[in-house]
Amino acid sequence: MFTIGDFAKHGRVSVRMLRHYDALGLLRPARVDPFTGYRSYEAGQLARLNRVIALKELGFSLDQVGTILDERVSAEELRGMLRLRRAELAAAAAAAAARLVQVEARLRTIESEGSMPVDDVVVKSLPSVRLAELTGIAESYGPQDVGPVVGPLYEELCRRLDGAGVVPTGPGIARYEDAPDRPGAPAGAIVVHAGLPVAAGVRAEDLGGGVRIVELPAVERAATVVHRGPMEGVLPTSQLLARWIDAHGHRSAGYARELTLACPQDRDRWVTELQEPLADAP
Repeated sequence: MFTIGDFAKHGRVSVRMLRHYDALGLLRPARVDPFTGYRSYEAGQLARLNRVIALKELGFSLDQVGTILDERVSAEELRGMLRLRRAELAAAAAAAAARLVQVEARLRTIESEGSMPVDDVVVKSLPSVRLAELTGIAESYGPQDVGPVVGPLYEELCRRLDGAGVVPTGPGIARYEDAPDRPGAPAGAIVVHAGLPVAAGVRAEDLGGGVRIVELPAVERAATVVHRGPMEGVLPTSQLLARWIDAHGHRSAGYARELTLACPQDRDRWVTELQEPLADAP
């Protein structure tokens, strides 16, 4: 048998915690000296201690832990609970990281207020282009909502093109428009179009259901700026473009297109050109 101190060391918990578990009936000592009150534990009780700690880390209350243990949860069932909790924690961590990226992007935007680019923005014409497109709906135009939609669209579109033996004739173009008002649709929803240029002979039916062939018309004038890095941090670049358009007396004619110039595995090395069509002067 082990003293409570030695058992605590082997279980990597505190003596205070063991006493608390004893008081709650979660983990009774194997023996309590009737004269001194000293608690003694057996090595086999480490199995129950491990379950108590694991269930507690899963987010169960100690009352719930007691109920689960009394129902004799198997090691396999507990392992399944741990896998589920691990997935939940990973999702929460990813969401927190995404929020942090958005906060940092807002901060960079705030820090750049008052500064006006001189050479960053270029006004140019955009040629017409024939695109194979897949379309989805994002809850908003925010990068945190667009990214999870446009990424899978491009992955599926590339898979379709590869399967049909079609090689894109140029870089990808993502474009956006307001989603039509429909019952149950979120306010501010955006239609996301993920497109890749294809040759004239490529037909939509060659690429499977859901793919459309779109003839994107030429744009006489568009204000363009290059964004470097992942699209989660595009906000400072897009607002820089907006300030330039306003300062130079132009008017926007719709959502900016996103032309992918470089998309390596290292997202920090992504290069994307934002292309915002300009309306004729009033």
